[in-house]
Amino acid sequence: MSTDVATTAAVPPRPADPPRGPVRSARLEGWRRRAPLLPALIFAILVTQIPFLVTLWYSLNSWNLVRPGSERFVGLSNYADVFADRVFRQAALNTIVITAGCVIVAMLLGIGLALLLDRRFIGRSVVRTLIITPFLIMPVASALIWGTMMFDPLFGLVNFVLTPFGGGDYDWTSSAPLVSVITALVWQWTPFMTLLVLAGLQSQGRDVLEAAQVDGAGAARTFRSITLPHLRRYIELGVLLGAIYVVNTFDQIYIMTQGGPGTASANLPFYIYQRAFLGFDVGQAAAMGVVVVIGTIIVATLALRLLFRSFAQED
Repeated sequence: MSTDVATTAAVPPRPADPPRGPVRSARLEGWRRRAPLLPALIFAILVTQIPFLVTLWYSLNSWNLVRPGSERFVGLSNYADVFADRVFRQAALNTIVITAGCVIVAMLLGIGLALLLDRRFIGRSVVRTLIITPFLIMPVASALIWGTMMFDPLFGLVNFVLTPFGGGDYDWTSSAPLVSVITALVWQWTPFMTLLVLAGLQSQGRDVLEAAQVDGAGAARTFRSITLPHLRRYIELGVLLGAIYVVNTFDQIYIMTQGGPGTASANLPFYIYQRAFLGFDVGQAAAMGVVVVIGTIIVATLALRLLFRSFAQED
């Protein structure tokens, strides 16, 4: 009887349960606020996830549209064929070269233009508007401009300028297809990088710059030690958004080079288009699409973590 009394005395008293009325009311209030967003959420799930699930099912089947009745379940065979495909590996390498080349060059040019536009001069608003204009042009129109007006071997402006230097007969889109595509993309994406970096420059405290000037720091030292660390999260955001969009480039390649010569300038979206709509191989095209989506998600997740870590350090 004494043991029972000791055990009862050692057990701490159980905390009282919170009243259910206020908790239930708070949950109902939360659901009432979220209710207007539910149709948009359901629509987004239907539009994005159902096509992906259908693509995933097609990737597990062998199905060529030119051979009726050939559809059958093959498991992961399409994925093994994709990774053994030499053209797929070349398209993946071209995608990396085009994305990295465009984003890096556009960001460097954007930083330079933003530093110039951050200064006061007559007609600055007009110059800003003119610099933004290429980003507002549709990708198809941009590809037509660079494919016909700029890089045409007979009538292009680039060869017209290079004629006095002996380079007037160079066929840019055939001899240097990746350079041609990257140039057109850089022309279109530099304004976006410029605007982003310019926003970062204008959010910088002037008192810090004036203090550095009083301490005797030169322009180069001030930019390297104060301005560039402040612009870090703006640069990372621009690189992340630019890479996500540029990796899906299709218009410039389709109009300017058709992926050629051969497959020299084909990136992953263009090669998937070739397999699906020119080769009619639905199974392999679906497997390539799934591989590209998974790779893009992995890269975007790592980049977002890096970006959020930068924001947290800045706060």
